[in-house]
Amino acid sequence: AQANFYRILTKQTGPVSVHPCGPAVSSPVHSGALSLPATTGRAVAAGALRKAQVLVGRFADEHPQGMRAHPFSPLPTTAMARSPCDLRLLLLAAAAAFIYIQVRLFATQSHYADRLAEAEKSENQCTSQLKSLIDQVSMQQEKIVALEEIKIRQDEERAQLKILVQDLEKRSVQKLLNKNVVPVAAVVIMACNRPDYLERTVESILKYQTSVASKFPLFISQDGTNGAVKKKALDYKDVTYMQHVDLEPVRTERPGELTAYYKIARHYKWALDELFIKHNFARVIILEDDMEIAPDFFDYFEAAAKLLDNDKTIMAVSSWNDNGQKQFVNDPKALYRSDFFPGLGWMLTKSTWIELSPKWPKAYPYFKSESAGSSLGQFFEQYLEPIRLNDVHIDWNSEDLSYLGEDKFITKFGKEVASATPLHGSDAVLKAHNMAVDVRIQYDDQEDFERIARQFGIFEEWKDGIPRTAYKGVVVFRYKSSRRRIFLISPDSLSQLGL
Repeated sequence: AQANFYRILTKQTGPVSVHPCGPAVSSPVHSGALSLPATTGRAVAAGALRKAQVLVGRFADEHPQGMRAHPFSPLPTTAMARSPCDLRLLLLAAAAAFIYIQVRLFATQSHYADRLAEAEKSENQCTSQLKSLIDQVSMQQEKIVALEEIKIRQDEERAQLKILVQDLEKRSVQKLLNKNVVPVAAVVIMACNRPDYLERTVESILKYQTSVASKFPLFISQDGTNGAVKKKALDYKDVTYMQHVDLEPVRTERPGELTAYYKIARHYKWALDELFIKHNFARVIILEDDMEIAPDFFDYFEAAAKLLDNDKTIMAVSSWNDNGQKQFVNDPKALYRSDFFPGLGWMLTKSTWIELSPKWPKAYPYFKSESAGSSLGQFFEQYLEPIRLNDVHIDWNSEDLSYLGEDKFITKFGKEVASATPLHGSDAVLKAHNMAVDVRIQYDDQEDFERIARQFGIFEEWKDGIPRTAYKGVVVFRYKSSRRRIFLISPDSLSQLGL
């Protein structure tokens, strides 16, 4: 019995099936029976063997004779019947081991199921986040498409507005032209990035222009995109605003040159083309955005327009005097011809512009502060700040300006120079201080002129061989606010004046 039981319990292939006193409690593994692995079966078999040995020992005690006679002889039938029932303990032990294993297996499966659930949850979260990201990308793409559509619409609107502005400009100008009064000249203020200066200039002009607006329509031409200047210009309802936006890079001709002078030249050419070619004005008056005008400004240019039209030897008319400092002026009616172009507060005709436009300089002329041997601040304080603004209203239309014609002026001016008392020597300037009549002092060359000009305090600068304000080499100014005049003449001035 021990040998047979051992053989059965230690079988390592196939399921272990135990049949106690009653129906089977397990069936083959392939039909869903409870089964034990081989290693587990060996452990159970070892425990069962120990229990079987105890049973066998008990059986030997009860039947000593049978055991001694033939240890391996078959057991009696009654003993064989009781032995399976005594194996219930073995079955319970096996069942307990089986249950333990199943519990561990269930725990492992539960843990695995939890991990699997977490993995599925993470996967779902990733899927959800990916979907959300895709939705966001789609929304951004839709926004980009919408913005592109908005940009296209804005470009179209901008083009339409540009056409509308141009049309309004034409209408406003045409409205002025349709009036009975033909404009004398368009007045344009050249502005850039100084709104406070622009305001002061416009206010100065409107003080005297309102009553003659039909004769002198006012324009503001801005170079660039400064918002404050544009806003200030658009605040004036009776002023036409123009904007010059030049994105072309500036290439200077010489190293160290400032690009600003090139931009100024481009702006001037564009503005004059607009007013002469596009709006067809006969004349244009150009003002900087840092200038103030005198009470007789518009009367002066209206009277000078006739002179400008009739005398082809006059390129432009200016209301500016470089030597107009208060100590050098006295007579508000004094007008002179000059070979030097002042470049401030000037008027020219359309015919002159048609001639000049193709050869307009790439860079605009400017003051050289170095010529005065000082900084820009000192230059302004010495030469520009003391400029006297005429405060006397003169009815220029009633004045006879025919003497400014070339032939008449040479004759008249020549007599004035010839009648002045000549002073010579290195102390000529000192002598002039004590003279009560007009005097003339001859300079030998530019260096000599600059020396004399410094002693008097007038502009020393020359351009293209011509001193500022000079005519036929003669520079004239009043001295110490008196009516007596100082004539600085070149070696050949008298001959040029026919003397």
